[in-house]
Amino acid sequence: MKDRFINLFVLMLLTSILVQAQNQNYVENVSKRGTQAAQFLKIPQGARATSMGSAFTAVADDPSSIFWNVAGIARQPQNTAMFEHTQWFADVDYNAASTSFNIGGMGAVGVSFISSNYGDMKVTTIEDPEGTGEMFTASDIAVSIGWAMNISDNFSVGLNPKLISQSIWKTNSTALAIDFGVLYNTPFKGITLGMSITNFGQKMQLTGNSTVILVDQDIETVGNNDNIPAHLQTEKWDLPMGFKLGIAWDAINSEDHRLLFAADASHPSDDYESVNAGCEYVFQDVFSLRGGYKNMFLDYAEETFSVGAGLKQKFLRNVNVSLDYSYTYFNRLGSIQKFAVSFNF
Repeated sequence: MKDRFINLFVLMLLTSILVQAQNQNYVENVSKRGTQAAQFLKIPQGARATSMGSAFTAVADDPSSIFWNVAGIARQPQNTAMFEHTQWFADVDYNAASTSFNIGGMGAVGVSFISSNYGDMKVTTIEDPEGTGEMFTASDIAVSIGWAMNISDNFSVGLNPKLISQSIWKTNSTALAIDFGVLYNTPFKGITLGMSITNFGQKMQLTGNSTVILVDQDIETVGNNDNIPAHLQTEKWDLPMGFKLGIAWDAINSEDHRLLFAADASHPSDDYESVNAGCEYVFQDVFSLRGGYKNMFLDYAEETFSVGAGLKQKFLRNVNVSLDYSYTYFNRLGSIQKFAVSFNF
């Protein structure tokens, strides 16, 4: 009876999300690309997931799960940790770290951290286009503490509150957001469904000393104070909220071979809908080959195909160390490579 209720709940939940997404698309039918803050939150984390075309919502079974579908941290039998570095375009450094701990009957707790650094840049003005002699930088940070639980053998849920911060020169902005995730093992052998809602939260608005200017409130009058401090008005911007539905199929799962297929349907708040698809082959739970394609059915997308590999080695009986690599092609922008190391202990 319990499983039947869960099956009905999942079906109703997925149907309502699809209907809402379609209705919103019919009403607006306009892309909001480039109109929302904290775009660094959309950069995929985890070399394994990235090499599978970012089709990971229904997979979510490694230390990067907290970034894709927080419900996945409840399904990992061991504690986990992951560290990753990405050299993004224009020499921007991205670093990500996550860890999760099994707390028995209370489920699992996960912590994640993302940071970016854009390096030092010259301060330029209209009067000094070559630079004033000052330097400035910009940075992004997101920290989260998530929780997930297996409601039954087939159904897992999770939530992931996060703090987001962006700064540039002498201005900064912070916001609170939350992710939700669901994983469901279907009655069909080897097939799992996943759903995630990410970055549901407050708007962001940059404020600080950089917005201070001096103005003359009455340019027609002589002798008045023509240096009145004022603040430039900055707008509030939404976070890049996303809805994803995923399906994963363990086509082969034997002692020596595993073949996994996955696909995600994505409905972002700042772009049109698209589909990601990927696969993974694992030999003797040691060596992995992966490939995928992102942004199918999306016009003018730069990020397309990806490939990658992984190597897992066991140490001290119960400690597994994995090294993962991914290569993603971005058409005119070139390519991005990711390197990650993760631990199960």
